[in-house]
Amino acid sequence: MELLIAATIVSAPFILFSVYYLLSKYVHSGGRCYLLSYQCYKPPDEQKMSTANSLQIALRNSNLVLEDYRFLQKEMVSSGIGDETYCPRNIMEGREASPSLQESLKEMDDIVFDTLDRLFAASGISPSQVDILITTASLFAPCPSISCRIVNRYKMKEGIKSYSLSGMGCSSSLVAVDLVRQQFKLQPNALAVVVSAETLGANFYRGRDRSMMLQNVTYRTGGASILLTNSPALKHRAMLELTALVRTHPSSDESYECAIEMEDEQGYRGFRVLLPKVARVARQCLVENFKVLLPSVLPVWEIIRFAVQLSTPLRLLRRRSRRKRINMKTGIDHFCLQPNTRALVDGFRTSLELEEDDMEPSRMTLHRFGFTSCSSLWYVLGYMEAKKRLRKGEKVLMVSMGAGYMCITCVWKVVRDDLGDSNVWGDCIHEYPQQASVNDFAFKFGWIQEDCVNFIRYDDYVRAQYSRY
Repeated sequence: MELLIAATIVSAPFILFSVYYLLSKYVHSGGRCYLLSYQCYKPPDEQKMSTANSLQIALRNSNLVLEDYRFLQKEMVSSGIGDETYCPRNIMEGREASPSLQESLKEMDDIVFDTLDRLFAASGISPSQVDILITTASLFAPCPSISCRIVNRYKMKEGIKSYSLSGMGCSSSLVAVDLVRQQFKLQPNALAVVVSAETLGANFYRGRDRSMMLQNVTYRTGGASILLTNSPALKHRAMLELTALVRTHPSSDESYECAIEMEDEQGYRGFRVLLPKVARVARQCLVENFKVLLPSVLPVWEIIRFAVQLSTPLRLLRRRSRRKRINMKTGIDHFCLQPNTRALVDGFRTSLELEEDDMEPSRMTLHRFGFTSCSSLWYVLGYMEAKKRLRKGEKVLMVSMGAGYMCITCVWKVVRDDLGDSNVWGDCIHEYPQQASVNDFAFKFGWIQEDCVNFIRYDDYVRAQYSRY
């Protein structure tokens, strides 16, 4: 990937862009965007999704056969999901086959109002002071909208600019941040709230298409509310300052179709993810995105060093440095990467050539909370904050990808040291990072790969095994 990025980085357009960026950075001071506070949702303990619960839910799907169970077991083992993630109430209580609108609204309200109540309490900002409100929920679009429910609940000002984004996938939270940034250019001294959540209870896939079964493996209940401002008077209270944001949205058929909501041949609705295509499209999106982002965040001396290395014949390079690469850490201190699955996190590490310590926040978020879709990046940021790893002046890179296919990256600068540690990780951060151990799904579900299951009624055997737990 480094060589693909290089073609642009060492070109004349890059040099012109770099000069423009440096000048605009110091000449133009408008359009600031500060993050004042954020809150992530932690469901009650009765919604915890243990290994045994996962098996019980799978057993309720009468459409599955033995090979489907074996496929699910392998995916669960390799997913990186832990034993304490959270699931919607209707699925825990066995009503996933017939979800109701009221249950979906209740699921959304629990996430939205819990995080907003805590956000307003922690920041000291009144709901009536909010000028811009944006909600994101890809698979749930009620009428009146989610943003309307919030305005009504908190009796916000009549002149508030409210938006409800749907269908924009896992990258929608950063899309909302970008929309806030654009609004800030038109409205000085404003306060904005972004609320990102998903309703999974109404979107549980009950068919047998394996490209659509993956959503049941990694997606978990979660959400976040974020408070932003462009007011200079509130800068001293800010946690982070947005310094760069780049969106990439290719228009090819392949990028559009690689991750899409649809019905399978039996009529079951779900979200299809074609992994080989997703991997290829995601790589291309990230390369195109970095062509714009990296010149604005990497120091000039690193660009020059890489350009010299790129123009040097391979035979003249030292043996240890024969691979021509960009050192991301010269401009980025922390990496907040979307934790869809263990494979995606591994892919980020390989492509960006990061250390395992850089991947720890994403891996531990996936283990503890699963993949909470558009809100997952804020759980990763919360891990860094709870571990007290963010220092004033350091920069955090966020990378998010979603259906469309879209890639969004942004860079935040830490503006103060005393960020605090009272967040969703507060009661369990001392347990992390967890050392590699026997995977719960491998240990408890391993029997389903045994040959003996081929010669008996597997459903009876499954229930017998389940009774052990």
